[in-house]
Amino acid sequence: MSKTPQFPNPKAISSLDVRSDDMKLSAAANSEWIEGYSEAHIGANIKSNRVWEFSVWAPARESVVLRLSLRSGEPSSLDRSITMTKDENGYHRAVVDDLAPHSRYVYRLDHSNEYPDPASRFQPNGVHGPSEIVDLADFNWTDAGWQPPSIEDSIFYELHIGTYSEDGTLDGLCTHLTELADLGITTIELMPLAQFPGSRNWGYDGVYPFAVQNTYGGPLALQRFVNAAHGHGLAVALDVVYNHLGPEGNYLNQFGPYFATKYKTPWGLAINFDGPESGPVRQFFIENALQWFNDFHIDVLRLDAIHGIFDFGAFHFLAELQRRVELASEQLGRKLYLIAESDLNDARILLPPEKGGHGLAAQWSDDFHHSLHTLLTNETAGYYADFGSLNHLATVLREGWYYHGQYSRHRRRRHGNSPEGISRSRHVVGSQNHDQVGNRARGDRLAYLVDFEAQKLAAGVTLLSPFVPLLFMGEEYGETSPFQYFTSHEDKDLIEAVRRGRREEFVEFGWDTEIPDPQSEATFNISRLRHELRDQNPHRALRLLYQELIRFRRADNLAAEANLEITENEILKVLTVLRKSPGSELLMIFNFAEKDVELLSGVPAGSWITELNSADSQWLGPGSSLPPIVDSKDAIALSSHSFVVLRQQYKG
Repeated sequence: MSKTPQFPNPKAISSLDVRSDDMKLSAAANSEWIEGYSEAHIGANIKSNRVWEFSVWAPARESVVLRLSLRSGEPSSLDRSITMTKDENGYHRAVVDDLAPHSRYVYRLDHSNEYPDPASRFQPNGVHGPSEIVDLADFNWTDAGWQPPSIEDSIFYELHIGTYSEDGTLDGLCTHLTELADLGITTIELMPLAQFPGSRNWGYDGVYPFAVQNTYGGPLALQRFVNAAHGHGLAVALDVVYNHLGPEGNYLNQFGPYFATKYKTPWGLAINFDGPESGPVRQFFIENALQWFNDFHIDVLRLDAIHGIFDFGAFHFLAELQRRVELASEQLGRKLYLIAESDLNDARILLPPEKGGHGLAAQWSDDFHHSLHTLLTNETAGYYADFGSLNHLATVLREGWYYHGQYSRHRRRRHGNSPEGISRSRHVVGSQNHDQVGNRARGDRLAYLVDFEAQKLAAGVTLLSPFVPLLFMGEEYGETSPFQYFTSHEDKDLIEAVRRGRREEFVEFGWDTEIPDPQSEATFNISRLRHELRDQNPHRALRLLYQELIRFRRADNLAAEANLEITENEILKVLTVLRKSPGSELLMIFNFAEKDVELLSGVPAGSWITELNSADSQWLGPGSSLPPIVDSKDAIALSSHSFVVLRQQYKG
């Protein structure tokens, strides 16, 4: 999201650990709830050759007229009008014969204003233009038998399409698939691509959830990209936004009560998931999720800022969505996953339904990022005020998140509940992501904030952790270009409101700097990656280290659950992790001090082989005196901001 929200709402979920039986619904009851919905198949859907069915939910409208072009791709020639038939649930439908490919259309509501389709698959002229029909079933897929990796075996790589490739398109992104596979990642995570206003945006101002951004190449380009990614052995995750829609081009309220009046989010009106007539609204977003899996072969959906999804009914929208995705997974014969972005530290997101939870596959863990970031940068303003000691990071490594009911200085209240019983491999973590970089005043990456040795240390902690690692585009080679917040709105009042909002957002952090203009094209251009850096040192050496860490993680199956013994020495600022699993013991020592440190009793009894040392010259480090084999009586010298990995040497 474009900012970190606060929660003044009195109905926000309690920070206490609630596990009462009255929260639970039986599997049978959940199935009855799901089966109670009819499949509306909203939008424009092909039924047979040149025969299309149009369906739109507009319960309060007496008349909806479908206005169509008779010729393919004509943007202004809407010269055919068909009055749609309304059913008892408020859906208006029409079947049209002999419709030319790429025909465009709008809906005229009550003989008055005309609007694009809320479930449009393509907006070739942007958010205010007509919708275009797209036959998504006509694509020639070549990924038969494809199965994505499990979440625990995944390594995510988050990127923004517009700033990653040279031309800022999905087809341009295809040219980078080989190098991403060579790096060792498993899953490319795309920031939102639902149609937004203009050509420059993070994607969280999308207003047509079903339509792939026109300037990225549209829906057929996304099909080509996913097909190519699967051909390279790469899964694809997509960030979707179900907590709000953007302000410009948002016409949903003209059709029905899509938005709640009793809740507010920091980004706009909340979606109506639990109020009167919320059933078709829930169905709208469920159909959207299933579209990405069915029509585009997406493997994972990352649900943006679910703490902005308000539903206080007995069967939460997220639980229903998870169940519908499970059914789709069974029908399609391949694994499908939902991952939540949440700062609630609420175990119910991951707990199974029989324990009162929603049962999602995984969630992002902000506590990991914040505890690591404060140790590396010594920043303590804003939400970083809740972190800063080795104990914070050690607790996160042991449990999954830090705050599980303690008092939070930043929130000025108790926060979170217990993650006990939840595997650490269900937490997605990173030292950087679009939020934590882009929501700084000037979009500073870690490469700008800390030295080269600290960048390597961040990589080691993240990729050697028991969690699911996520890299942010360019992180692996120390990209120095910032990632700033950018927009291309047309409404002058909205443009000024966004500028003002960005200035106000950073007050609590105390950043005394000029805020880049989000509307300026220069803000977008400075955020583009400079891929040529990968072939220059120290960037080349850093990428090689990332590659080696990923190889080491896979070879030693660090995704598997293991017993972790974690100790921290606040005086020396050294964190030690002993990872015990059948047939293997690894000792990882991380030095966060800004000086060299010597541990006089660094390893347990026995002999230990030095596997990795970030201070070695091959990683352009200062060099190390650590021998190839370390005994328990040996002192261990650690360079500033370095880490070492040792393996127990077994006799016989």
